[in-house]
Amino acid sequence: MNESTKAKIKVLVVDDSPVAQELLIHILSSDPGIEIIGTASNGEDAIKETKHLSPDVITMDIHMPKMDGYEATRRIMETCPVPIVIVTGSTGAQEVSMAMRVIEAGALAFVQKPRGIGHPDYQDDVSRFIQTVKLMSEVKVVRRRAFPRRETNQTVEVKLERQPEIQLVAIGASTGGPPVLQTILSKLPGNFPVPVLIVQHMAAGFIQGFMEWLGQTSSLPVHVATHGEFILPGHVYLAPDGFAMKPDRYGRISLARGEIENGLCPSVSYLFRSVAEVFGKNAVGILLTGMGKDGAEELKLMKEKGAITIAQDKESSVVHGMPGEAINLDAAMYVLSPEKIAAVLSGLVNNKLEMRVVNL
Repeated sequence: MNESTKAKIKVLVVDDSPVAQELLIHILSSDPGIEIIGTASNGEDAIKETKHLSPDVITMDIHMPKMDGYEATRRIMETCPVPIVIVTGSTGAQEVSMAMRVIEAGALAFVQKPRGIGHPDYQDDVSRFIQTVKLMSEVKVVRRRAFPRRETNQTVEVKLERQPEIQLVAIGASTGGPPVLQTILSKLPGNFPVPVLIVQHMAAGFIQGFMEWLGQTSSLPVHVATHGEFILPGHVYLAPDGFAMKPDRYGRISLARGEIENGLCPSVSYLFRSVAEVFGKNAVGILLTGMGKDGAEELKLMKEKGAITIAQDKESSVVHGMPGEAINLDAAMYVLSPEKIAAVLSGLVNNKLEMRVVNL
């Protein structure tokens, strides 16, 4: 089906500012594959318009009168689920923290509100915004429970021929990843003895606020990685915007600007491949929720080098693209929920594995 005959993506724009609404409508309408089917100026109207218009995707402001973006998202995802993209005017820590709450309520992604037409980065903002809206419209969302499912039994069967000496944990995530990473890191003990390197696909400008948000619930120090710094035990390192990240053979972090793989930078594939080469059997690789296949083949490489490899299960994934691809390639030794991933990590590095069967 060519672009001219393909059905347009129906978008509902939610923002309390008439100027912002007009800008978003102008930007989205510039793409021939997108149709604006309605607008709303507060959360209450957003819910009504969602039920009435059945959009393919919603762009959602956070701060609005009557009902904010968090509550509107929560109610939409409980009653008539639709892919939601949070559009925020700031990348500060407080705004990112609020955006993360909306992600926890069921939104898929967040982007910075495109700056004005006269701004030098306007075209880049527009391209990222349109691409995000298009990608998120393809996600098949499901109704959220009013009270999320909780794990009641955290014991996991892990059968290993040997007890490896784990020296590093590498994690890759994309769409739906932030709350999953928060769950995993918040459950790791403060004496967790190995470093954790993370690639999380995210809109430019948000990584610093994301780091601070993760740090609020993690017992481990969380950093945005810098080139040449030594990798410390019990510390968490996030790949910065626009830089591929890997560990080198001297125990330091190496960053490379613009090293694009699978159309992405930072790339999970880049991280996993280097971890396989440097750490081999002494590493753990974890591939979490996300679109596409970034990291899947390299997780298999890690497995072939003797590393412990884990993929997130389908039930807990917002998008099972990346972990699903890894499972199809037989790259994952274990397929687990986020809570069980944290339990396995703690057991692996502390040599306290429980051998009792629980729903793998």
